[in-house]
Amino acid sequence: MSEVTIDAQALLFDMDGVLVSSIASARRCWQRWGKIYGVPGWETLDIPHGVRARDIVIHFKPDIDPDEGLKRIEDMEVEDTGDIVLLPGAKALLHSLPEPRWTIVTSATKRLMIARLRAAQLPVPERLISAEMVTNGKPHPEPYVRGAELLGFPIAQCVVVEDATSGVQAGKAAGARVLGVLGTQTAEELKAVGADWVVKTLEDVVAVELDGRLMLKLNVV
Repeated sequence: MSEVTIDAQALLFDMDGVLVSSIASARRCWQRWGKIYGVPGWETLDIPHGVRARDIVIHFKPDIDPDEGLKRIEDMEVEDTGDIVLLPGAKALLHSLPEPRWTIVTSATKRLMIARLRAAQLPVPERLISAEMVTNGKPHPEPYVRGAELLGFPIAQCVVVEDATSGVQAGKAAGARVLGVLGTQTAEELKAVGADWVVKTLEDVVAVELDGRLMLKLNVV
């Protein structure tokens, strides 16, 4: 590992796999959902990480009303937060950041995002970007472009924090620098799609506001 110091105006965080882990809940719920809708192989249904639930519904069941399918899986996941895991370093990093300098840009719906953040006892930002607030989900750049606009900073001066290749691609396509976090994918996979730096966890990130900017110290792999 080596230490890198960078500066930024703001941080744009993905949620699942960066701040919290909902892998167990998501797997249970999507398998139940697959059984209800007769998806072949529902017992081992493996959904793509970092993709909006609406897009997953359309992928697996293009013949149903996507709003109906989305409402069903959203209800399941909102009710199934008992084993949501707070990821290392997330709480300390968020609490160290000035409120205007960060937000969450997630592929989850706002309702589900709030349920998971509350289960992990993490702060809910006043301004955020959730699945239903964009026309195009990750890996399209729209979510992160909107996130930077929301905070009022040029995207090139923001750092996106992501764990999934789809999110890294979205951040890079938007014009941001991207910090990858290990967990759901390897450092090699994240760097292959453009991650500028990779850390093991958010414990390897320290942020300090200095002269109107954020100074970030990273212990990168």
